[in-house]
Amino acid sequence: MAFVITDTCVACGACEAQCPVGAISMGDGKFEIDPEKCIDCGSCAGTCPTGAIEQG
Repeated sequence: MAFVITDTCVACGACEAQCPVGAISMGDGKFEIDPEKCIDCGSCAGTCPTGAIEQG
């Protein structure tokens, strides 16, 4: 199951640079993960400074 970014996202962009498949992009006030592109690797979750990325 794809990872999701919760409302605790501070839009720092750290996760976007870590995604090997480009599944993360800026949404409405926070970053979002495209579940169609996400390969469930968890790279983004490990780099998030606020812990806003969880397995959906």
